[in-house]
Amino acid sequence: MTNLLSKMLETHDTLLADGATGTNLFNMGLMSGDAPEMWNEEHPDRITTLYRGAVDAGSDIFLTNSFGANASRLKLHGAAKRAHALSRISAEIAREVADTAGRPIVVAGSVGPTGEIMEPVGPLSHAVAVEMFHETADGLKAGGADVGWLETISAPEEYRAAAEGFALAGLDWCGTMSFDTAGRTMMGLTSSGLVELVQELENAPMAFGANCGTGSSDLLRTILGFVAANPTRPIIAKGNAGIPKYHDGHIHYDGTPELMADYAVMARNCGARIIGGCCGTMPDHLRAMREALDTRPKGDAPLLEEIVAKLGAFSSENDGTGDQSDAPQRRSRNRRSRT
Repeated sequence: MTNLLSKMLETHDTLLADGATGTNLFNMGLMSGDAPEMWNEEHPDRITTLYRGAVDAGSDIFLTNSFGANASRLKLHGAAKRAHALSRISAEIAREVADTAGRPIVVAGSVGPTGEIMEPVGPLSHAVAVEMFHETADGLKAGGADVGWLETISAPEEYRAAAEGFALAGLDWCGTMSFDTAGRTMMGLTSSGLVELVQELENAPMAFGANCGTGSSDLLRTILGFVAANPTRPIIAKGNAGIPKYHDGHIHYDGTPELMADYAVMARNCGARIIGGCCGTMPDHLRAMREALDTRPKGDAPLLEEIVAKLGAFSSENDGTGDQSDAPQRRSRNRRSRT
């Protein structure tokens, strides 16, 4: 695969991705329950501001405002037939921002889950899921996205369907899952399970990893799980800016720029090559992450107690891979010995 992302991975040890989409748009006036993707048409100036915020803060990669631009999610807003158009417009705005940035910037077309449960547990068939992902991916490609960026997936079946959808569109892609249930995805996949899934896919992602979840500590433990499974592709870490807290009718994330700077460096030391933020991550966080990655030397992978000391406690006792009474510390130390 040859595209801007692959070229930058060849010349950079670490790439900085962007931060939150929803948090930033809520701060611009998006209301709960609204479809952010509609703003691509209704408020393109605000979407431009979103993208430029990441670029100006130092991001090498930013995601388009197309997370929910699929027929299943958009039908809730009477726009099921607009998935392709809204995806395309999100990428067109992004392309303009990237092309005027004065340095190489990767436009990554965000693709979120369909919001439905796939067969045999739920009603969504593989064929319909593939077509939904294909439609979104094709729109992103038409708008000028460099790569597709699947994120916040929990079911391996949906990950596979997305891989086929990207293949039909002829769009290279990256893919992350959310490990938010005691170290597993909501549908039970472990960190090592994702590595196995990626390695068996015919149209495998350029890079893979974890996003969102329950906190940056948990996410880094998942990154260590990826590394322990000896993957052959670059790892992505895109963690939330702290823990969400409800205050004055709104959700706020308590992660400071200083905390996210520590997280970024530790993610790099754990083995991630593409590092960004997810929910709650604002341009101020990204600027701190950029500075930390540029100025702090690369070190050994942290022990689990070091992650806790810097970023806070894990939300569960183990990483979801079984009896972890001593395995996490052993895995972490093994990683240190290889760096």
